[in-house]
Amino acid sequence: MNKATLTCQVSLIEPLTPYVYKVQLTPEQPVTFTAGQYIMVVMGEDDLRAFSIASSPSQGHMIELHIGATPENPYAWEVMQLLQNNSQIDISVPAGDAGLKESERPLILVAGGTGFSYAWSIVLAHLESNSQRELHLYWGGKSLPDLYKHESLTELAATDFRFHYHPVLEQTPANWRGHQGYVHKAVLTDHPNLAGFDVYIAGRFEMVRVARDDFYQHGLPAEQLNGDALAYL
Repeated sequence: MNKATLTCQVSLIEPLTPYVYKVQLTPEQPVTFTAGQYIMVVMGEDDLRAFSIASSPSQGHMIELHIGATPENPYAWEVMQLLQNNSQIDISVPAGDAGLKESERPLILVAGGTGFSYAWSIVLAHLESNSQRELHLYWGGKSLPDLYKHESLTELAATDFRFHYHPVLEQTPANWRGHQGYVHKAVLTDHPNLAGFDVYIAGRFEMVRVARDDFYQHGLPAEQLNGDALAYL
């Protein structure tokens, strides 16, 4: 796919948590991309900032982002300031080599925090397809409110036999029945041999690095692990 620079209308900014925002952009022309790719927000001539696309490729007329932004994180905070103060922005799209690939193996998606946006695009594309492959989504957060789509994901898992949702919390509420601790450790608890899976991962670089090393030790071939952060580790 060739990259294009497009002007987008800022159609929606909606808080999902006190520090995570859903952003919807309407590009001047529909965008073609693969689930799991990202856009680059143009901040300046030599300043492009990457954010995973959270929407399905079938909805190329609208691009959804989930942006975690606090003043302590100027990379994202400055982008949110741009979005909130302008009705239009420029983006470069598509970007990334860790998108959904054809395979017969079941899928495991590992998301830390707003890495969920990367995983969610893959979930949407997979469930829209005719593929019968099972998909396991492991989403890690500090506390339950951080998993801002928890209820809808729980409902989705109850209605589509291909989809399995595994929330993982650091701080658990009373009567919690899900996993607790590190999100990638939850994967290994459920699947100690990863040789037969395709794994997609997004989150903080340190989480991805540790998960990569542990997954390799549990039989996952390198070519079956996908994530943009891997290129920088």
